[in-house]
Amino acid sequence: MTQTTAASPGAAGTAEAPLLVGRQGAVTTLTLNRPASLNSFTAAMHALLLPALEAAAADASVRAVVITGSGRGFCAGQDLADPAMSGAAGDGSPGGGNADVGAVVERFYKPLAERVRTMPVPVIAAVNGVAAGAGANFALCCDFVLAARSASFIQAFSKIGLIPDCGGTWLLPRLVGRARAIGLAMTGDKLPAEEAARIGLIWQCVDDALLMESAMALANRLAALSSKALAQTRLAIDAAVPLDFAAALSREAEVQGRMGRAADFAEGVAAFLAKRPAVFKDR
Repeated sequence: MTQTTAASPGAAGTAEAPLLVGRQGAVTTLTLNRPASLNSFTAAMHALLLPALEAAAADASVRAVVITGSGRGFCAGQDLADPAMSGAAGDGSPGGGNADVGAVVERFYKPLAERVRTMPVPVIAAVNGVAAGAGANFALCCDFVLAARSASFIQAFSKIGLIPDCGGTWLLPRLVGRARAIGLAMTGDKLPAEEAARIGLIWQCVDDALLMESAMALANRLAALSSKALAQTRLAIDAAVPLDFAAALSREAEVQGRMGRAADFAEGVAAFLAKRPAVFKDR
């Protein structure tokens, strides 16, 4: 059974809410819901999105999160006409040259990116259309990116005199290497979903009609596994990037020691020996 609610206090209906929260079994779905603006970020959307992620993180019954967009786009990045981008200390015009963009990044995008990268459950971005600027990098923060064949990714920052944010400078070279990262960031060229999958920027490209079905199938598959092991896998892989091989091996041993004392390991072994599905509960 799927339950969908507006995440906006006092909203007259789900159509007006900038974020929709749904639940199907152990999977929470968050839908960015400003379709007329290609779901571009506003302060109002941020005010709902981060708490929704925090709520999913705190709910032990949630074992996977899917994030998608309504309408024909995933997220076009920051809405430059939003009051949050006004030059509060300058001329006050939307996106004015005196706007403190760094403060916007610190206030909204840094906590959002950090929350996604540290969720206790897997997070899947189901990219249903254009993902541009911070919208593209927000998707790339997720553990899995599934994109519709008609979707595309655009590092649009250079076109307005900025650098990639929402984790883009960290993510891009690690996902596709320095040469491609520089090329994508400096040119701001549109990258079709199929090419994004081919170069390893995203996990998978699927037919448009199969996007949500594929995302939910993956979410349910992950929800049946050990959430704690999956979260620790993400952390271990990220932590190993700056380490030498011996240090990475030592860290594996340390984490594996902790995981081996957890209930999920005992359950996994018992299920394997009994030839039955495991029922994992750690988180």
